[in-house]
Amino acid sequence: MGTLQRGTRTPAPPVAPPAPVARDGLRHLRAWRTAGIAALWLTSLFVVALWVSGGGVQAAGQGGAPLVTTLGRLTGLVSANLLLYQVLLMARVPLFERAFGRDALTRAHRRTGFWSFWLFLAHIVLITLGYAAVAHSGFLAQLWLLVRDYPGMLLAAAGTVLLVGVVGLSIRRARRRMRYESWHLLHLYAYLGVGLALPHQLWTGADFLASPAATWYWWTLWAVAAGCVLVYRVAVPLLRSVRHDLRVAEVVPDGRDGVTVRMTGRGLDRLGVRAGQFLVWRFLDGPGWTRGHPFSVSARPAPDGLSITARVVGDGTARLTRLRPGTRALVEGPYGHLVGAHREGTKLLMLGAGAGVAPLVALLQAEHYAPGDATLVTRDSSPEAALLSGEVATLVRERGVRHQPLDGPRTHVSSPWLPGAYEAWQGPQLIAHLAPDLAEHDVYLCGPVPWMDAVRADLDRLGVPRSRVHSEAFAV
Repeated sequence: MGTLQRGTRTPAPPVAPPAPVARDGLRHLRAWRTAGIAALWLTSLFVVALWVSGGGVQAAGQGGAPLVTTLGRLTGLVSANLLLYQVLLMARVPLFERAFGRDALTRAHRRTGFWSFWLFLAHIVLITLGYAAVAHSGFLAQLWLLVRDYPGMLLAAAGTVLLVGVVGLSIRRARRRMRYESWHLLHLYAYLGVGLALPHQLWTGADFLASPAATWYWWTLWAVAAGCVLVYRVAVPLLRSVRHDLRVAEVVPDGRDGVTVRMTGRGLDRLGVRAGQFLVWRFLDGPGWTRGHPFSVSARPAPDGLSITARVVGDGTARLTRLRPGTRALVEGPYGHLVGAHREGTKLLMLGAGAGVAPLVALLQAEHYAPGDATLVTRDSSPEAALLSGEVATLVRERGVRHQPLDGPRTHVSSPWLPGAYEAWQGPQLIAHLAPDLAEHDVYLCGPVPWMDAVRADLDRLGVPRSRVHSEAFAV
């Protein structure tokens, strides 16, 4: 385990129940979500207005080559708009982070990426077919003419090759065969692909140059998107990291194959981390430090310290075990909607699988509830693999948390989130048994996506409203 310290583990401080706080988080969430949706719709409506004002409807009514060409223009506009969303959704813009949360943004980024890619290819095919019909030439000859003679098209062709490669590597079957670090590095080439494809639209695209207002709009919007990446992905994380001076204080083994890293820093209360959230971490311990990894805080945030806990499953997590005290950390965040401010009920049902228990433990330390009103369900392959066992025991002893471990191999058929030892139970039946007054509970989920999907399906069968189910995907 390299320099992993194996001394006596520092005991967790006693956890006192905090005083109740006003629940205004839901109101703020709805306000941010309304603003985020409004921003997305306004840009989408503007794109449609550009196409209509440019004679798109009249051209579509003519049929033949004008119809094909105008559909090519429309797919190009929509693709460009979706590419803009691609950049903004992953630029850590506070408007979208607070409106939708990291899980929803990641899913939207993936869906938007594939839609923008296919519309991008449709734009190329349709424009080429339309121009070829007018020029009475073949498809390949016209495509070569466009690439050779139109401003910016050579760059667009290079960008298309890069985007095709990134999309191919983003297919789940291909991605599973790659190390996370390799996939993440290659995925960054999508930014270069977008950058190469953009100039031809701004230099020669009819709908981009249709009026001074359209030109101003597109240039401004893309400049804002690029600025958001530089500000929220580079400048803000660097300034925060320097300001708070996060450094490794202690590295200790946790469970059979886990590790907990405790950091100290200055004025961490001003960093705004809430229990249940995660940050993207980069430790300045040598080559490869530029690759960031998302880890949830695994203890209630303190003004002078943060902790993360992970299961050692790859290069990124194995690197945690070799950190030395004093190593500096750069952070992005905090991110995530798995926070207590979104609670609607008075009781808690927490379900975590593997390292997904980390944010749930932090939440249980920070949230207000009466003894017996919080239930923690943990899913591990064996008792020895469980993480944060000491912290969970403290919560049981000092806060009255009810803990139900679900250990064992995954052989359950009807409810795949349960181990084989619970074959006699149906998932909904077990949930109702653990929380008979389920209507008074908020449910928090954290773990691998397939596991959470199985739990969520059983919660749906029980009629639990989606507004009371809060989740975060624990996956890199």
